[in-house]
Amino acid sequence: MTKTRPSSEGADWQSRRRDDADRKAAALDLYRAAESRQAREMIREFVAAARAADLPTEHLKACGYDGNGRYRTNVVGWYLRRDRSIGIGENGEFYLLTVQPSWWGRIAGAEVSPHDPPLILGAGGRDGESMPLQDILRKRLEAGIDWS
Repeated sequence: MTKTRPSSEGADWQSRRRDDADRKAAALDLYRAAESRQAREMIREFVAAARAADLPTEHLKACGYDGNGRYRTNVVGWYLRRDRSIGIGENGEFYLLTVQPSWWGRIAGAEVSPHDPPLILGAGGRDGESMPLQDILRKRLEAGIDWS
């Protein structure tokens, strides 16, 4: 039994598929970067409005991935959701406030890193859980100090 070499036609097809996939990935990266720039501008405006309205900040806490426990973080800012899973730092950064549960984190606190903000929070989640970032920021400002 002799092995046949892949035809140049097959190799060309694979090369085209790989190139198409690379182009799609690059286009998605560009889209996400543009979305993130737009969301960062909204957040910058929120931080300025929150400061102008004397909206108090607080040390944000994170929740463990398993839903148990609260962990002190290195972030001061405002929660955006009542479940306290998302926050905006005074520095204008966007934070997902979930961390890997650990006994040491309960003692020393947890460090959370900023994320690229999306225009739609909860996109791809269950029905009713997604909401435009702009609406969430507006509602948070409107709620003022009575928000909790």
